Amino acid sequence: MYLRRLRDLREDHDLKQKDIAKLLGIHQTVYSRYERGFQNLPLEFLVFLADYYNVSTDYILERTNSPDMK
Repeated sequence: MYLRRLRDLREDHDLKQKDIAKLLGIHQTVYSRYERGFQNLPLEFLVFLADYYNVSTDYILERTNSPDMK
């Protein structure tokens, strides 16, 4: 699954892939695969990133256009 919003959120916060990879405790190349949809994002990373960016998981998954957490 291609998660365009992962990239958008990261760039909106002026972060590099290596910055997010470090937060997740993974290599930058692995994180890059998540953003490009070549590898599935683990659920615990999805929840962590939603909390980190203060958005809902549905927003990251593009199930809603509202970033607000409900």
